Amino acid sequence: MESALVNSSNRNAHSAGFGSHQLNVFRFAALFCLFFVIAFGLGYPILNRYDPRAVPGLIDVKSYAAMVTGAPVPGHEHMRFRVLVPWVARAFYQVANGRVHTWDPVMFGLLSSDSLFVAATALLMVVLGTRQLNSYQVSLVASLLYLVNFAVPNLRLVGLVDAGEGFFLLALLCSVAELHLWWLPLIAALGALTKESFIPFSIVFTATWWLGTRRRLQLPGWSAAWIVASWIVSLAVLTVLHWKVNGVLENPIHFAAGLRGNDHYLSQFASSLWDRNFWYVFVWLLPAGIPRLKKFPRSWLIPTAATSILVFVLDGYYSGAPGTVGRALFSTAGPLLALSAGLLLVDVADPFKPPRAESPA
Repeated sequence: MESALVNSSNRNAHSAGFGSHQLNVFRFAALFCLFFVIAFGLGYPILNRYDPRAVPGLIDVKSYAAMVTGAPVPGHEHMRFRVLVPWVARAFYQVANGRVHTWDPVMFGLLSSDSLFVAATALLMVVLGTRQLNSYQVSLVASLLYLVNFAVPNLRLVGLVDAGEGFFLLALLCSVAELHLWWLPLIAALGALTKESFIPFSIVFTATWWLGTRRRLQLPGWSAAWIVASWIVSLAVLTVLHWKVNGVLENPIHFAAGLRGNDHYLSQFASSLWDRNFWYVFVWLLPAGIPRLKKFPRSWLIPTAATSILVFVLDGYYSGAPGTVGRALFSTAGPLLALSAGLLLVDVADPFKPPRAESPA
C-alpha cells in the first residue's frame, strides 16, 4: 500500500510548479547558487591539488578533457559520444583559459559543468521532496546529505560525466511523479547526449512505471505514447550523434552489441558488489535510506529498483571497471535514498531535548 504522504500518481498539478507553495523564485535561485558554490568547493582539489587525468581509476577524464579543448579523444571509442558535459565545460574553459592563474582551465571547465549538474540535482531533490513530502526541511536535509556523499566529491566532481546522467535520471522521476510526461522527449534527448547508458536506464524506468500505474492513469494510451516517443528520440539522438562524430550512420543495437566485454557474469557481479568503491558510496546511505523507503509510493520504488538491477546487468555485460556499479547506482537510486535518509533524520525525536516531565497525579 502506498503511503498517503507521497501519493504522487494521483496528485493534480494544482500549483504553478514543484513545491511552489513553499519555494518562491528568490529562494529557488538562491538555493541553486548555494548548491553550486558548495559543489565547486567540494571539487576544488582538481584545480591545482591533483590532476584526475593522472589517477588510474579516473582515466576516463582524459577523454572528456580532450573533448573540452577539441583535441583527439584517447581511450575507448564510445567515450566520444558523451558530449553534453564537455560541451558545457567548453564555454567555461574558453572564459577561464589564461585568466585563472594556477588553476587548470580545462579542469575548471569540467568542474564548473559538473557543479552545475550536481547543484541542479540537489535543487530538484528539494523541489520534488517539498512537493511530494510536503516538507522543505526534509528535502533540504536530503539534498545536503546527497552533496556530502562520497560519490559527489570523489566521482561526480572530478571531470566525469555521471553528474549529468544522474540529473536527467532524477528529472525522469520528477516527470512521471507529477505526470508531466511531455517533458520526457526533451529529457531523453539531453540524457542520450550525456551518456549512452542513460538510454536503457530510461527505457526500463519509464516502462516499469507505466506498467505499474497504467490502471490509475486517466489516459494510459497517451502516457504510453509520450514514453515511447522519448525512447525513439533518445535512439535518434544517439544515431545522429554517431553520424556527426564518425561520419556514418550506426545502428544503436549494433553499437550496444559492440560494447560487450565479459562472459563471466557471476564473477563480475561478485567483484562489483564487494568492491570497496561501492561501499564507500553506500556504507551509510543504505542503512539511513532503507528504513523510510516505505513512506514513498511504489510508483517510485519499483522503477528505481528495476533500473538499479539493470545497472548490475549492464556491468556484467560490459565488464565495467571497479567503481562503475557504485557510480551508476548512485545515479539511479542515490537521490531517493537521500530523501529517505532525510526523512529518517528529521522524523526522529530530538536526542538533545529532555524528556517531558510527567504530570503529577
